[in-house]
Amino acid sequence: MATLTLIRTNSDQADFRKLVALLDQDLAVRDGDEHAFYAQFNKVDAIKEVVVAYQNNTPVGCGAIKPFSASQAEVKRMFVHPDNRKQRIAAQILNELENWAAEIGFSACILETGKKQPEAIALYQKAGYQIITNYGQYIGVDNSVCMQKHLDTRYPILDT
Repeated sequence: MATLTLIRTNSDQADFRKLVALLDQDLAVRDGDEHAFYAQFNKVDAIKEVVVAYQNNTPVGCGAIKPFSASQAEVKRMFVHPDNRKQRIAAQILNELENWAAEIGFSACILETGKKQPEAIALYQKAGYQIITNYGQYIGVDNSVCMQKHLDTRYPILDT
């Protein structure tokens, strides 16, 4: 298996933008008629905390966090290229995002995913996320699954 390198950057980074374009194509197929509703909440302008994963200098995955409240960071734009799935890349990206969130003072991460992304739900549950009541713009949205994980800000989160 190729060595995975994670870099911390921001939403201006070109490889992140390319991966997000692929993510949006995937979500447009999965979400169908509901895609426009979700797309309005997934803008990437001015996100300061972005992680891009590289294998052999090729961008293969990404994720981001952005402030949701004083204590919560929201996980956004998680994606691994289909050719690179089932290698624990998403878990490593998520771990790096959680560590970064803790480093900058957040005590929890929250996120929204969809019922049509069962592999994402499984990833988050394996990483310790619990399903919570839908928050913010996702209140009352049947396809949305909202989740939360409390972070131990004293220790880095280790990939298990």
